[in-house]
Amino acid sequence: MPDAKVTDLSTAVDRIEPGSSVAMGLALEHAIPFAAGHELIRQGTDGLTLVGPISDLLFDQLVAADLVDRVRAAWVGNVSSGTGYNFRRAVEDGTLAVENHSNFSIALSLKAGAMGVPYLPTRSLLGSDVFAENDRFREAEDPYSGDRLALVPAIHPDWAVVHVQRASPYGDAHFWGNSGVTFEAVNAADDTLVVAEEIVDPDVIKSDPSRTAITRESVTAVAEVPFGAHPSPLAGRYNRDNDYYLAYAEQTKDELGATAWLNEWVHDVPDREAYMENIDRDLRVSEPTVAAEVEYGR
Repeated sequence: MPDAKVTDLSTAVDRIEPGSSVAMGLALEHAIPFAAGHELIRQGTDGLTLVGPISDLLFDQLVAADLVDRVRAAWVGNVSSGTGYNFRRAVEDGTLAVENHSNFSIALSLKAGAMGVPYLPTRSLLGSDVFAENDRFREAEDPYSGDRLALVPAIHPDWAVVHVQRASPYGDAHFWGNSGVTFEAVNAADDTLVVAEEIVDPDVIKSDPSRTAITRESVTAVAEVPFGAHPSPLAGRYNRDNDYYLAYAEQTKDELGATAWLNEWVHDVPDREAYMENIDRDLRVSEPTVAAEVEYGR
């Protein structure tokens, strides 16, 4: 039998070293691993490079905790209110380096990393300012057609951190709903932390192999954390907490407010269970839509 990879979230996150590049928030507004991000804040893991398409609030919170040196992303902020004030302050005062991407170029960078190639070509960046802002992007001539192409360099994160509905103790995971660039990041990263709503018997995972989007070979550690993606939604489990996003925007308009928010929601709560005691609304999906049964046979 393979070795189980289950550990508590604190121990799993402790394996992420200061100075690491970490890909998170990979499923756009869905399944953002907030619990893991908050544990990074508690442990003070600094010098991070964050990689992702649309991280929503998670990157903003890590920036508020002064843990981030660089962001490689298409967008950082608060989907409900627009601006992520902590990110904005850090960019304006010059303490945060930003490598601007489109959602597609982040996907291409991670896909190139997963494929083991140095870059992937696209036309979508031609005519944009990314070439003036960052010399990692290059223009080149297609040797076949002679057309101009943009070359998007590979990204190899040290860690990918993902949140899924369920996983086995060995790291095989079922994940459904919008996945964004989750699988590209997992395959490009050196290590992957899977945070799951529940750890299930391996037979549950084996019962639906087509749903097994992440397999044990890619996984370094597994942690069970119910509601670990709150306030983002998780398909089939709970809805987006819109009130939380609006309240966060109001509370973090200045640095004093951001510090108070970090104390209330991260430093003063030892774990996710204590964190959820601060939520006074039921976000669980009340009427789940169940997919049609799949027959495999044997």
